[in-house]
Amino acid sequence: MPIASFPITPVFGARVEGVSLSDITAGEFEQLYAIWQKHHVLVLRKQELTNPQFERFSAMLGELDPPPNQGAGRKSVPGHPNLYVVSNRKDGAGVPIGALGDGEAQWHTDMSYLERPPFASMLWSIELPETGGDTFFACMPAALRSMPRQLVERIERLSIKHDGTYDSGGNVRKGMTANDNPMHSTGTPHPVVIEQPETRERTLYLGRRRNAYIPGLSLEDSEALLDTIWGYATAPQVTLRHQWQLGDVVLWNNFTTMHRRDAFPADQFRTLHRSQIKGNHVPTAAVRKEAA
Repeated sequence: MPIASFPITPVFGARVEGVSLSDITAGEFEQLYAIWQKHHVLVLRKQELTNPQFERFSAMLGELDPPPNQGAGRKSVPGHPNLYVVSNRKDGAGVPIGALGDGEAQWHTDMSYLERPPFASMLWSIELPETGGDTFFACMPAALRSMPRQLVERIERLSIKHDGTYDSGGNVRKGMTANDNPMHSTGTPHPVVIEQPETRERTLYLGRRRNAYIPGLSLEDSEALLDTIWGYATAPQVTLRHQWQLGDVVLWNNFTTMHRRDAFPADQFRTLHRSQIKGNHVPTAAVRKEAA
């Protein structure tokens, strides 16, 4: 069966059929990569994988990052230090086997507080609850295109400080001190409007809303402008909802999307393995429209 892709929404996202990630060839990978570059989020269903096979496919995208510094600590797949466990299960001693628990994970871009953030992330579903735990994605190039010209002209001159204090579950990262003053919290500034480093597509780059701050503005003005930007960035017309099935693998571009997760019942279990592709690029401001 040849590789075929089917759009998930008119804006972004594609479901791909005709490829098995367990033994994907170099030629198939090239086709898959081209589809991903166009659609930003790929969904591949019914993948029968082992951890070595999942890691092999992940490494075809680039050098793997170790798991991030989450509030619950680094939780890797046994024998695979570059694969990260997302789960609410606990071991016999009551210690979580993974991160993020069963609560909601707010809109975010993975590890955007780094100077060179990860380029891509991927999740593989192993165990799912009966209800909840859906993952939502937002398309940042489409959000930028939806904005009024005057707003774009304003924000493409600005940066956002991306907070590194909290993880997407709202937990303080290990080694960090709780700080809810966006002007003084620890973080890294990145331009609000960047270029996707491979395609040169213009896109918003927002990180996460908590403790975000626009340097040079008063806190009040920064909060108001950020609220406006996020209204466009998370509008229904630029988002999609992924309802997980066992064996799903979902790949997304961290430079052009944000994602969030719904909570699910604490007495049900959700376990996914995740890989993350190390970033080789510093987010770079896009060329302004009038200068293009």
